[in-house]
Amino acid sequence: MDIDVSGIRAAKNIDGFGEKDDIFPAQSNIRLEPISYAFDATLFVGGTMKSDQELFAKGLATYQKVVVANYMAHREVYETLRHTLLDEVIDEFVFADLACGTAPGSASALTGTPIARYIGVDISQESLDVAKQALAPLTCPVELRCEDFVAAIDSWKGPLDVVWIGQSLHHLLAHDKVTLMRKIRDLLPPGGLFMIWEPTRLEGEDREGWLERFHQVRPEWSGVTDEEFAAFESHCRASDYSETAATWIRMGHEAGFRTADELMIVPNRLARVYRFRN
Repeated sequence: MDIDVSGIRAAKNIDGFGEKDDIFPAQSNIRLEPISYAFDATLFVGGTMKSDQELFAKGLATYQKVVVANYMAHREVYETLRHTLLDEVIDEFVFADLACGTAPGSASALTGTPIARYIGVDISQESLDVAKQALAPLTCPVELRCEDFVAAIDSWKGPLDVVWIGQSLHHLLAHDKVTLMRKIRDLLPPGGLFMIWEPTRLEGEDREGWLERFHQVRPEWSGVTDEEFAAFESHCRASDYSETAATWIRMGHEAGFRTADELMIVPNRLARVYRFRN
């Protein structure tokens, strides 16, 4: 049964949250350091195209503010991931973190779980260089691959038990989403777990409606400048293709997963976490 916790619908109760620089509560094992956002080359800042290096530096500074302020609900999302792994994955597992970025959320969520191997995939080598530090506390082997996550799945070799995608699957169009999800399902063993955290439209809402709802959260993002928020909006308009919850669930079934369900809704209702079981 779902339980309402501080405006979040989740399968498990999530403890109260800390303040200031504590990204997660004192009683939680999760801590998130500021992380970067993988802005792609289509992003404009201040109306002028920037170099990849400038985008990375700009994205790092901006996303650091977003994570610390928890505007996108990183702490709730990664606590949900952690609870799910601890409650449902008993044996040692291989964890694939697709489009992992700098990976502190995943690293913290995985600490203390029976993880046997971590494989992070990201198109940004700069992000992976930072991820090495975040992942250092893990006691399992860590492999970082600089590659597009779709191409990585196409050529994947070796075992997988859990696959996580956070805020990246929505960059694909609907048909390509299902195709990738089916390939992931084929790589997982019986009982394998696929989880995603993705933007989600309300039922009956179109893409423009979701983008307008994102625009309306501007007053809540008081810690970022107008230019920084505009950069986020530019990225969303150029690259984001959200789905409704019913469509995300349907895509899971179309991909062949045995079960597909929604685990939580973030407080501003712009994104949700989904679980697909093979």
